[in-house]
Amino acid sequence: MEKIVVGPPNTSYSQGIVTDARRLLFIAGQVALDAEGRVVGLGDMTAQARQVFENMRAILEEAGGDLRNVVKITTFITNMAEFPAFAQVRREYFVTPLPASTTVEVTRLFREGLLVEVEAVAVFD
Repeated sequence: MEKIVVGPPNTSYSQGIVTDARRLLFIAGQVALDAEGRVVGLGDMTAQARQVFENMRAILEEAGGDLRNVVKITTFITNMAEFPAFAQVRREYFVTPLPASTTVEVTRLFREGLLVEVEAVAVFD
């Protein structure tokens, strides 16, 4: 099986992998970092969620798709009280039906100031 890495070059992990077996794209956890690696929206779940989904959209577009290809997301959130704000943004980015999803609360993410991380699986025709 061939695996094609998509996402920015020269990163320490794969942003996404497309396989030739079933045309699946596995998107690594996306956080609210801009192109320069700065945290976007410190203390603001809405701003961070939007950045997460914009990062995800860029990876999907590079792979030849868009958010409609996403079938599963897993969300890691540092404060479940912030989930309603996250869910509102998620509804802005995904059309019905929403992808299958799992959300878990975690103590912290890999960088100070991050509130949410989302990984995804997308399917291509």
